Amino acid sequence: LEKVMYDNGFGTTEITFGSNLMTSQFIIDLGKMNRMFVVNRTGNTRELFRNSQLLSSYIRHTITDKKVPLWIAQRNGRTKDGNDRTEPGLIKMFSYSGNGDFNSSMRELNMIPLSISYEYEPCCDLKIREVSTRMKQGFYRKAPDEDLKSIIAGITRPKGRIHLSFGKNVGTMLEGLEDLRSSNDRINLLAGRIDEEIYRNYKLWPNNYIAFDMLQGSHEYAGHYSEADRHRFLRYMEEELGGLEVEEPLKRELFLKIYANPVINARSVKGC
Repeated sequence: LEKVMYDNGFGTTEITFGSNLMTSQFIIDLGKMNRMFVVNRTGNTRELFRNSQLLSSYIRHTITDKKVPLWIAQRNGRTKDGNDRTEPGLIKMFSYSGNGDFNSSMRELNMIPLSISYEYEPCCDLKIREVSTRMKQGFYRKAPDEDLKSIIAGITRPKGRIHLSFGKNVGTMLEGLEDLRSSNDRINLLAGRIDEEIYRNYKLWPNNYIAFDMLQGSHEYAGHYSEADRHRFLRYMEEELGGLEVEEPLKRELFLKIYANPVINARSVKGC
């Protein structure tokens, strides 16, 4: 994202940086060099609420006063199954610093949903291991440096082709929200509309269509990939799953869902 913006004459963005990643002075310095600012994710309920208020104020100050673009993920942590969902709590956090009504507060932030589509998921095996453990044990306990290792893997592992698509301004998605009496209803509806915009603009690769057909046992999207594409995907799947100590039917299903869910989500908004 930063390179694309810079190559097109725009300034680089400020970026959120979870406090759970600040494991060494080197990482802290690296974050500062890349215009990252800290999101505190520890503390009791009162401390977390206060941190959310401060974060909201800083984000609004950065956008409206400093006139600097800012990037923030739609949720805490990457999706584990390719099924992206905007966290409603994020929108609630944005509203904490607004001075006007909900719609005016959202318009002022000038938010643009960004769909980032990887041809290959770089952390596929890590996600399958975590999800399968949660399914079997009911919980997953991360190692102290696991989040950092996951980020490094996401940066360094092959992703194939990458497609970025900027959606329409969130300010255009506010129609009818003022008619809802509950603030939670407004927040949840807006989160759903943002999701739809992300799904609508998500670039579907042959891998996504192949995984959907394999998961469904169909040939519905055979026109979107070649036989060579399919064989390449099968080899890749075998390589990714070969070293995983997860039972065969489950790890295959979880792997296919990571790639197939973007197709399922796209179908829900544009009937592709």
